[in-house]
Amino acid sequence: MAAGPGRMAAGDLCARTTTCGGVGPICGPPENRGNIMSLEGFVRSVEGLNRMIGTVVSWMALGTVLVCFATVYTRYALNTNFTWLQDLYVWQHAAVIVLGAGYTMVIGGFVRVDIFYSRWTARGRALSDMIQTVIFLIPFMLVCAWAFWVMVGNSWRADEASPNPGGLQNYWLLKGTLMVFVSLILLQGAAMIARSILVLRGREEFASAASSH
Repeated sequence: MAAGPGRMAAGDLCARTTTCGGVGPICGPPENRGNIMSLEGFVRSVEGLNRMIGTVVSWMALGTVLVCFATVYTRYALNTNFTWLQDLYVWQHAAVIVLGAGYTMVIGGFVRVDIFYSRWTARGRALSDMIQTVIFLIPFMLVCAWAFWVMVGNSWRADEASPNPGGLQNYWLLKGTLMVFVSLILLQGAAMIARSILVLRGREEFASAASSH
């Protein structure tokens, strides 16, 4: 039966209702479309945050090189040693690693050796990502969060300083980056689950890359 002027056929609804990015149809009851758009928004927000942090951290990597150069120059050219300067480039390097972990996860930059994953379909990879995130990643990060929280709390209460004489104070700041690391990885893990759900519901443009590192 043809659709009347005030009605829209199901095919038209699928064709005309798209995501905010304009990629792919969203079909089904209004509540399902709302859930899918919420998942898309969550994925974009989390990955946008990690990409922004990754951009900032990339400049910290340059700062690490410059501070390391200054340390070597003052020691060997000026015959002067600043312990706090040595601490600074070590702290920067550590921050680059832990704060950039979420971004590395977004772009699939972690080393992954697989035999079957790259041969699976997008839905198969999505199901694997979701199961492994729930079973392995999230529980491990929660254990790390508890351990890091205790460690940072002890450092804060003791007003811990660098173990090197003349080094930087407030050592808890460096240790505190581990809590940021856990938070970013947990957020990205949740975004991976959301991506997997989207793929399993037919949104294969959200599928992870098949290639491995």
